[in-house]
Amino acid sequence: MVRVILPFHLRNLARVGRELTLDVKGPVTQRSILDALEAQYPMLRGTIRDHVTQRRRPFLRFFACEEDLSHESPDAPVPESVAAGSEPFVVLGAIAGGSGFGPPDGGSIARITRF
Repeated sequence: MVRVILPFHLRNLARVGRELTLDVKGPVTQRSILDALEAQYPMLRGTIRDHVTQRRRPFLRFFACEEDLSHESPDAPVPESVAAGSEPFVVLGAIAGGSGFGPPDGGSIARITRF
């Protein structure tokens, strides 16, 4: 069994807790984990990967064993501890954006006292 941790918005959509377990058939890769996840929770189809290209959505990242696997091949084996279920495969929602404001002199943001 493979353990998977989803970000809050996907947990809400799938109506699951923080961590879930999946029975993954064959070699355990990012692709096989996501295939099993989408088969068990069809409401997640298209939320993690694009429907057509099957590529990871831009603001999601994949982690395992404290390593960013987001740019690894989807068919590369995940770490053995993930395949064995002792470590989780983590889908993490990336944070982007900001106010666009910064210090006018390029210095430390800590010096800005008023926006």
